[in-house]
Amino acid sequence: MGGEIAHVIASAGIPVVLKDIEPDRVDAGVARARSLWQGQIDGGKLESAEAERRADLITPATDYAAFGDVDLAIEAVPERMELKHAVFSELDEVTPGHAILASNTSALSITEIGQVTLRPDKVVGLHFFYPPSSNRLVEVVEGEETSTDTAQAVVTFAQAIRKLPIRCGDAPGFVVNRVLNAAVTELWRAQEQTHVAIEEFDRVLGESSPSGHGPFYVADVLGLDTVLHVAEHLRASYGDRFHVHEGMRDLVRRGDLGAKTGRGFYDHRR
Repeated sequence: MGGEIAHVIASAGIPVVLKDIEPDRVDAGVARARSLWQGQIDGGKLESAEAERRADLITPATDYAAFGDVDLAIEAVPERMELKHAVFSELDEVTPGHAILASNTSALSITEIGQVTLRPDKVVGLHFFYPPSSNRLVEVVEGEETSTDTAQAVVTFAQAIRKLPIRCGDAPGFVVNRVLNAAVTELWRAQEQTHVAIEEFDRVLGESSPSGHGPFYVADVLGLDTVLHVAEHLRASYGDRFHVHEGMRDLVRRGDLGAKTGRGFYDHRR
C-alpha cells in the first residue's frame, strides 16, 4: 500500500518520504510506484521524462532522519492497535510539532490511536481505498480530539492529490467500510453456504467488478491478516450482520496471508 500511496502523492508533484523497516520493502514500494507510471507510459498517457521526474520526488528511507521537516505523516502499517501505537509514538517524537499525523486504518479508532501522542488534536484518519492509484475515494476520519483545522487541512491535501474526500466520525468501520464490508461479508457467507469453488465464485463476480477481480482475490492482495482483523473488529462491533469466512481464518492461522507471503486463497508464486 505504501508504494501506491507514494505514487499518488508524487504524481501530484508533492515530495514524499517512503519509509519501511527493511530496505527490500522500501525498494518494493518504489518499484510498485514505478510500475504504475510505466503502465501509463505503455498506454501513451505519460512521457518517460515526466515519470522520472515524479520518481525523483520519492525519497526511500529505513529510518526517521528525513522526518524532521514533514508537514504530514501517513501511517500504513498492518491493522493492529499495538503496532499503530508504536508507530504513532515514534512519529510524535520525530516530526515537528505542527505536523499532522494520519492513519490509513480502515476500521480502528482514531481517538485511541491519538491517545499515545502529545498532539491528539493533530491525529486524523486518511483512509485510501484499494487500489489508491485508481480509486479516488478517501475517508477523512475525525477522532474525538481531532481539531477542525486538522480535518480541513487533510481534506485540502486529499483534493490536492486528486482524491475525493469524505469526512466522517470515529465509528468502527467509519462509513464506506461498513457499507462495503457488509456486502463483501455476505458474499463470503454465500460462498461457504453454496460451496461454489472460490475461483469460479471470483470469476463470475469479477466480470461485474470495476477492478476485474472477485472478493477473495482482492482479499489476498490486501493481506488476509489485515482483512480478517477488520472483519473480526466489525463483527465484534455490530454482530452477525458481518460474517467472517472460516477458510480465511484457517489460512491466517497457517501463515498464508495472500500475495505478500505467496499463498492465500490463490497461489501467487506462479
